[in-house]
Amino acid sequence: MNRIENMNLTETGEVLRSSRRAAGLTQAELARRLGMSRATLSQLENGVIGDLGIRKVAMICDRLGLEILVRPRRVMTLQEAYSRNREERQAAFRETDSLLANLKPGPSDG
Repeated sequence: MNRIENMNLTETGEVLRSSRRAAGLTQAELARRLGMSRATLSQLENGVIGDLGIRKVAMICDRLGLEILVRPRRVMTLQEAYSRNREERQAAFRETDSLLANLKPGPSDG
C-alpha cells in the first residue's frame, strides 16, 4: 500500500495521480465515483488546490488504496537545519539584491 507521509501538496498530488493511473481510472471516472468535480481532482493532482477538506482527501485515498499517516514531526538533524538556514539566507540576499537593483536614486543621490 502506498503511503502519503508528508502533506507536501506537489508530492501528494503525484502519488494520487500515479495511484489513479495504476487503478486504470481517468480523472473524470474517479471524480464521478467520488461525487466531486474533475477540476478539483486535477488541481489536487497538480498540487495547486487552494483548500480541500480532510474528508475528501480521505475518500480519494481510500478509493485508491492509500492511507494518510499522521505522526509527530521529526526533529531536523544539524545538517538539515544548516542547509535550510543557508537556503533561507541565500533567498534573503537575492531578494535584497533585487530590491536594491530596482531602487531609483533620490534627490541627494546624484
